[in-house]
Amino acid sequence: MFSGSMVALVTPFKNGQIDWPSLEALVEFHLQSGTNGIVPCGTTGESATLSHQEHDDVIKAVIKTVHKRVPVIAGTGSNSTDEAVRLTREAEKSGADGALMISPYYNRPTQEGIYQHYKKVASEVGISLIIYNIPGRTGSKIEPETLARLAEIKNIAGVKEATGSVDQAIDVIRLCGDRLAVYSGEDSLIFSLMALGGKGVISTVANVAPKETAQLADACLKGNWERGRELQFKLMPLIRSLFIETNPIPVKTALSLMGKCSGDLRLPLTPMAEGSLSKLKQAMRAFSLL
Repeated sequence: MFSGSMVALVTPFKNGQIDWPSLEALVEFHLQSGTNGIVPCGTTGESATLSHQEHDDVIKAVIKTVHKRVPVIAGTGSNSTDEAVRLTREAEKSGADGALMISPYYNRPTQEGIYQHYKKVASEVGISLIIYNIPGRTGSKIEPETLARLAEIKNIAGVKEATGSVDQAIDVIRLCGDRLAVYSGEDSLIFSLMALGGKGVISTVANVAPKETAQLADACLKGNWERGRELQFKLMPLIRSLFIETNPIPVKTALSLMGKCSGDLRLPLTPMAEGSLSKLKQAMRAFSLL
């Protein structure tokens, strides 16, 4: 089972192309900072604007750099089931330990359609799948009862819960028990979801504060709730600043301010507004990142 702090890794660009040296350096930064797993090509990794070849190549590069030191869980979701199968097969072939798969977006399938989508992909690959439930981006929510059905499928291992609802997480954990690991998809709810029985987080804030995010997840896994609460409170101003504009605009900007990579984004994402940038810098200074 995957557990702890898993970073939803950014994809660094330079002059419109993937910045391979910076990608490798970011992975090493996480490995040295205690991050428990690397998740390339998710939403934070701007997967929506990567070509299919770039998508495959980023996953391969991350797997090569990690060199089995921590699990690599590749983002392979799509609103096309056939495409999701292809992406996941390729990730498996490249050596990924698991795959994170967003619920089909835009199509807005029924709960039965969602179930059949994941069942089909699971039947085509051998690696573990983590379902990504984020209705704010997909237009449809995976209900707890659907997740309970999916939990019966052997290689469906977990769900990244980004509904923002603690009620949803409670129902999922209650219905699925140990058959489905629940990971926080909201950095502000790491402590809350882990206190309910969650196994970790797939995190945006870990891009810029990997050590503290890993310490928070570790404290919760060990039942050190006082320490976990302290770290969640410490991270909150930084977390809020990373979501004042659409993710990953602020986190990429933060990494550029830290000298980790350029802040380049692909359209339709654009640079931060001046007022937002000022708030981000203030939060980063308070966290001693600048």
